[in-house]
Amino acid sequence: MKRIYQALAYQMPCQTINNATDTKSHMTGQIHQLRTRLTAAKAFIGRDLKLVCLPEYFLTGYPLHESVEEWRAKACLDMDGPEYEQLGRVAQDLNIYLCGNAYERDPHFPTLYFQCSFILAPNGDVILRYRRLHSLYSPTPYDVLDPYLEIYGYDALFPVAQTEIGVLSALASEEILFPEISRLFTFQGAQIVLHPTSQAARRDLCPKAICAQARAIENMQYVISANTGGIFGSAMAPQAADCGSKIIDFKGAILCEAESGDSIAAYATINLSAQNHARHNASMDNIYARAKPGLYADAYAKAVTATANQFIRDGKIKTPSRGDFLKSLQDHIDRIGELNALNIS
Repeated sequence: MKRIYQALAYQMPCQTINNATDTKSHMTGQIHQLRTRLTAAKAFIGRDLKLVCLPEYFLTGYPLHESVEEWRAKACLDMDGPEYEQLGRVAQDLNIYLCGNAYERDPHFPTLYFQCSFILAPNGDVILRYRRLHSLYSPTPYDVLDPYLEIYGYDALFPVAQTEIGVLSALASEEILFPEISRLFTFQGAQIVLHPTSQAARRDLCPKAICAQARAIENMQYVISANTGGIFGSAMAPQAADCGSKIIDFKGAILCEAESGDSIAAYATINLSAQNHARHNASMDNIYARAKPGLYADAYAKAVTATANQFIRDGKIKTPSRGDFLKSLQDHIDRIGELNALNIS
């Protein structure tokens, strides 16, 4: 295992496809630009650059006015599609592990799509697919949980990848706010959480930035968080999602952070030997070892949760509208309110 190497959170600009007519050519152009930038980055950082994290939905941007059917046709990659092949060649040619995030079609769910954080190995293969489980306006595996588990099994919900540069995991954007996801990766030995995101450009500690450090501290994990370097081609102000790409070490220290725009400034040394030593040291600081998750199992089991399988009706998968996403959230809020009222009374 390579225990000391360089990693990069590449703050890549996002060119949206909402108004594009030839979306395949658009994505190919984005990948070509990515290759150019990463080739230069490797020349600058050095051959010890082994791991690169890209921002959320870096090839497409996010759906605005598009329906689920429209976005699935327009913006989503096939699991064995040419875009993954092109990205795999970038990983091969640069001899890096490459993490990205894209919207993805799954032949088992032909009326839906999922947002996927993926990792490509230096041989070009996709070695990890994490489908986002918390999303306000996109379908998730939780919405079709029973058939998803039947096809892929529970381990596919929280995958990790055993690699020569450590045990890798990945999640998306605001999922850094949900501590259970990173903790479940940790239970499987994850040493690094890769965090493709697209978040508000603010110099103060915004919620995702605070939680990225919290996840690093509580799990004694590296967090590599890559933000978009601006979002262009939509009605959104370009710099609304910009700056702050960073690498956080297993003690919660920010090792590097990018300013605004297209930037490779957020690169740093990953030291798995030091992390392993800290995780095995009997001390007050070893939060990783001192955690007692079994204490909370019963309380979690009794909690009021969002409804699984919400887009399955009479055994068939329903294609949701944007209104359906909001309605399901409001239904959950109402159930929480009813429970709180009962507890107060």
